[in-house]
Amino acid sequence: MAFRPRLWPTLFTIPAVLLMLGLGVWQLQRLAWKTELIDAFEARVAAEPTDPPIALTPADMPDWRFRRVAATGRYLHEKEIQITGKPYKGTAGFHVITPFVTDSGLTVFVNRGWVPEKQRRPADRPTSLVPAPAMIDGVIQQSGVKGYFVPENEPQNDVWFTVRPENMAAYLGLQGPVATGYYIDQLAEGPRPTALPLGAERSITVRNEHLQYAITWFLLAATLIGVYIVWHRQADREDKLGKDKGTDTGTGGSA
Repeated sequence: MAFRPRLWPTLFTIPAVLLMLGLGVWQLQRLAWKTELIDAFEARVAAEPTDPPIALTPADMPDWRFRRVAATGRYLHEKEIQITGKPYKGTAGFHVITPFVTDSGLTVFVNRGWVPEKQRRPADRPTSLVPAPAMIDGVIQQSGVKGYFVPENEPQNDVWFTVRPENMAAYLGLQGPVATGYYIDQLAEGPRPTALPLGAERSITVRNEHLQYAITWFLLAATLIGVYIVWHRQADREDKLGKDKGTDTGTGGSA
């Protein structure tokens, strides 16, 4: 029996399959974009460092994120701030944010890395307080970025969730020019740092699962096509059986 598409299943299946195929192609395009982005980030980390800029805007970040910067100066350890809710390999802890005054006089906020909860305060880890002159070698990150469910900072309670240089500088009473719009992730000295705070890894970790998403959409499209064909074959088989029974009934009645 010839394949006979039914109206309503066909009206549902064709747009759905086209949508799934379109989403799969879109994910492949996203994969290419994300791969290029990761390559660009890795190239910036590996490049020679530049001086920390005075200010960056969100529009600047596509060209500046993960760009490597370096400077000499001194840490203001007495004005250290800890960002809460930063677990590391299942252990609760904080990110240590310390103002750093460069030799040029510009103050930048540096994320020195992770410390466990029991060593949150500088007094609990005196060996981590780098004396002057000190050097920073890190990568730029956009400040003020937080998730939808992340609360606002509570300076009055000494509870911080995001790095906001302008607000932190005002809270700490910093004098002189302060870099705004970004902060610096201090890079770890090696692949397996042991000294606190644990700095940022030198390899870029950016989520890139677009290939899996593309495969999922293509498989869903193929599955729907298979269901569509199987359903029609079953429907055609039932129609044929119904006609055969009707013919048999009619033949028996005329005998």
